[in-house]
Amino acid sequence: MRRNSSMRSILGAVISVGLACLIWEVFARSGLFAPALAPSIVLIGSALGRMILSGTMLWHTFYTLYRVLVGFLLASVAGVFIGILMGRFPRVERFFLPLVSVLMPIPSLAWVPVFILWFGLGNAATIALVFYAATFPVIYNTWTGVRSVNRLWIRSAEAMGADEKALFQKVVLPGSLAFVITGLRQAFARAWIAVVGGEMIAATNWGLGWVIFDSKEFLNADVMMASLAVIGIIGFAFERLIFQTIEQRTVGRWGMVKAVKG
Repeated sequence: MRRNSSMRSILGAVISVGLACLIWEVFARSGLFAPALAPSIVLIGSALGRMILSGTMLWHTFYTLYRVLVGFLLASVAGVFIGILMGRFPRVERFFLPLVSVLMPIPSLAWVPVFILWFGLGNAATIALVFYAATFPVIYNTWTGVRSVNRLWIRSAEAMGADEKALFQKVVLPGSLAFVITGLRQAFARAWIAVVGGEMIAATNWGLGWVIFDSKEFLNADVMMASLAVIGIIGFAFERLIFQTIEQRTVGRWGMVKAVKG
């Protein structure tokens, strides 16, 4: 059954990606735009192959992944820590909630000029941008998850003599983990938005965002689309290999959510 589920998942992914490619191919051949502006799948694949063989795509991907993962990991640690404190202690909630409410709606790209002034061009400004973009979804979802834990569970654990550490490990963390995972997914998506936008403006000559922006200047739409495809593939890989795995082995196994198989 597990093997059949995996096969169905793979088949579904192939069908959905194939359908998307077919729709794009029809659009590219419709004549609405010149081939230089709307390249076919063959031209996009050719551009991607050339960049992979030359090694440039690998280096651009490495720099972007480095910026995304450093900023995302820092945001995850800070966001989960602050979110748990907000959910457990009303004074911390009263302090941080107004800040989160004010800062969360501000687009991360609006901070690019400020971060360039503070950190200059390069990795530091882009990582700071990713950190800013990814922190608030983690805080908000973790806070919501902790507050959603059944108070009867907490009182029962306290009545049985559980200290704060045991209460956190056995009740609060398992009860809020589904929300935390959702926050991490949202944060990862926002991290990519931030890193691509940041690389277009604040990075030097390396990164997928820089490739997209530079390709626009020379009308290399095939290179732009190839870079977007790489971002999509990386996002798909992280969703399947990281987030779904964590979900299946924790809240899915505990019966708290219906985890996606595959």
